[in-house]
Amino acid sequence: MRRPPGNGEAASEGIRGWGLWGRHEPRRLGCAGPDRCGQALLQIGVNMMALPGGRHLDSIPLPGQRLHLMQVDSVQRWMEDLKLMTECECMCVLQAKPISLEEDAQGDLILAGGSGPGDPLQLLLKRGWVISTELRRIGQKLAQDRWARVHSMSVRLTCHARSMVSEYSAVSRSSSQEMGQIEKLLMEKCSELSAVTERCLQVENEHILKSTKACVSETLSTLGQHFGQLLELALTREVQALVRKIDASDNIYTTESTTGNLFSLTQEGAPLCRIIAKEGGVVALFKVCRQDSFRCLYPQALRTLASICCVEEGVHQLEKVDGVLCLADILTDDSHSEATRAEAAAVVAQVTSPHLPFTQHLSSFLESMEEIVTALVKLCQEASSGEVFLLASAALANITFFDTMACEMLLQLKAIRVLLEACSDKQRVDTPYTRDQIVTILANMSVLEQCASDIIQENGVQLIVGLLSEKPRSGTPAEVAACERVQQKAAVTLARLSRDPDVAREAVRLSCMSRLIELCRSPSKRNSSDAVLVACLAALRRLAGVCPEGLQDSDFQQLVQPRLVDSFLLCSNMEESFV
Repeated sequence: MRRPPGNGEAASEGIRGWGLWGRHEPRRLGCAGPDRCGQALLQIGVNMMALPGGRHLDSIPLPGQRLHLMQVDSVQRWMEDLKLMTECECMCVLQAKPISLEEDAQGDLILAGGSGPGDPLQLLLKRGWVISTELRRIGQKLAQDRWARVHSMSVRLTCHARSMVSEYSAVSRSSSQEMGQIEKLLMEKCSELSAVTERCLQVENEHILKSTKACVSETLSTLGQHFGQLLELALTREVQALVRKIDASDNIYTTESTTGNLFSLTQEGAPLCRIIAKEGGVVALFKVCRQDSFRCLYPQALRTLASICCVEEGVHQLEKVDGVLCLADILTDDSHSEATRAEAAAVVAQVTSPHLPFTQHLSSFLESMEEIVTALVKLCQEASSGEVFLLASAALANITFFDTMACEMLLQLKAIRVLLEACSDKQRVDTPYTRDQIVTILANMSVLEQCASDIIQENGVQLIVGLLSEKPRSGTPAEVAACERVQQKAAVTLARLSRDPDVAREAVRLSCMSRLIELCRSPSKRNSSDAVLVACLAALRRLAGVCPEGLQDSDFQQLVQPRLVDSFLLCSNMEESFV
């Protein structure tokens, strides 16, 4: 077997397309160049004409004609062979080439497609991503004292920064004085970084390099700050233009296109959502949602609003423009399409999220809460798809965290029956994410005394016990985490409801205790989740207080009798036996 060539070996020959290993073995005739083939065959023909006694000379073409014909034939033969042949040498070299771990060339490939002409937003986003990645990589190489790599990447960073500035200037409106100053500072720092890192290549003294490293790090930090300021200013200008366009437009197609662009920006992360909120994006979108002529655009506008309201500035702007009242009007108006009401429910779910601390100060929400809760329960009941039910139930789940009064409203609206009936409908409830919302509502409602009787009446205990066995289908991290939440909240719900002896006895009858013990003792059954373990231990102890006969002595001594923290430590350190 031949040894693959080194990094630079046979590179020039490979580029020429004449094979990479020609000097080590005879080349096939079909892979020779056309001129060489033609000359070889011509020489054979000349030799035949010179043979003594050439009996067939009359049938041989003249030399000039012969030259032409033989050259044409060789070219055709060579071209035909190329279509059918595989250069094994080339394939071997390609397979032997190492894949670089540096991934330094990735940034050069990102913009291969390029942004369309006159598309400053995409240009800024793509160039911004590339430069941010380069800054991060330079910092990593600097920490490893790889000065040659730091310098080459600094030069490339300068090229990217210069390209971003020049390309954006070519397609954008007149630049402001502030942007011009930051552009100048950015390019100065880029040049300084390149110059300093180039000098470091000539230095071998470690003490000098160590002191220079701090200087380069500071330059890199300042460069990053200037780049961030420039990018924010440029994006702000583009967002302002989009918001003005939405605000001033009375054309449905223009508004649809511009709203779509705004939604795309919200998917780039929280910083852009903050810019959109500060520049009046929430106000402009609610203006769209209050015009009957734009009814077909409500879902798109509401979806964009839900994305913007993941940041505090978006929620504050929503409250300033009475956005909650607008959402309540949409949810309670049956003339709106289901898609529109579902997107309104998504906005409600976002602004009432328990994970966002700033949403707890929505004073305007309490005024419309009863209307909104009623409309959401109705939407859950009438949902035609799993996505609509998920959005409506997520909004209800978050509202139960938002205010305890919502749980009492849900009891009055017979929401337990609606939710439990939906669980048997695979069209509406078909994922662990949806079951997570349902069991969240039940867990929060279970603090009310009346909830237990309603759940027993609707055969809800069996459903809750079944949720303890929730398993992921795909095994993705998000789905596994959702299943953990379902198990945890199901155990919490059982622990709370087991205050009622009837619920506890029904749970024991359904073999709930054996499942809880299994979750406590087998880490794999709960995906090694400590939250599920604590909830299961609490539920088991509550059930054991009502029906102790359902436990074996070993389970009682290890899982119920000790302090909760001792049982937790015992189960969390338990190793599974595979014997």
